[in-house]
Amino acid sequence: MSNVDQAVLMLLALVGLYSPVAAVSSYIPLVQPVDTRQHPRLALGLFVNVAAIAVVTILVGEPLLELLGLTTAALSATGGIALMIAAVPMMLGKNDDPGSKPTDAAIAPPSTSWRSVVFMPLTFPLTVGGATIAVLISFRALVDSVAGVLALTIAALIHAAITGACVYVAGQAGRRLSDRARMILDRVAGILLTAIAATLLASGFTRLAVDVLTAMHHIR
Repeated sequence: MSNVDQAVLMLLALVGLYSPVAAVSSYIPLVQPVDTRQHPRLALGLFVNVAAIAVVTILVGEPLLELLGLTTAALSATGGIALMIAAVPMMLGKNDDPGSKPTDAAIAPPSTSWRSVVFMPLTFPLTVGGATIAVLISFRALVDSVAGVLALTIAALIHAAITGACVYVAGQAGRRLSDRARMILDRVAGILLTAIAATLLASGFTRLAVDVLTAMHHIR
């Protein structure tokens, strides 16, 4: 699989896991107290935060794995499992309505400053979570060239731009999407995520098996 293909798959996985429709709905209670004139700054701030976290994860994730004594094959399989856990409920339509969850965003005190909400809870935990980090490191484990890392970085920046656009849309559009449309789009994203998770699992477990067989051969 080429570097571009890996980058596209990672972008699809991130966008599917992020679920822009659900994210817009979750952002609305947080964005409403912020002055409308500050919405562009809020969107830019979210883009910068998500981009920084993603790029650092892609660049430093591999050395950190080596320091911890973990294999990239095992982490690739783990990322697939994390995706599968998140994707199957979406595919089956078993996710709760994000707008009804008692998140920090729903109870955040009114504020006119975009800085007071741009990192916590807007960036974390509403936008970036453990599953996102696992996906980034898992796909980083699948490339071994500068071109591959560059392709993943570009894909991560595109994903960060999508998150910024979503928070801006949340501030401008409000709750205009019907529950039925949200459910349909979430299921489509769930199907896509499940397929990508299966790819990660197959790749990770295959490389784990090869590593085990190679180690056994050297022992003999």
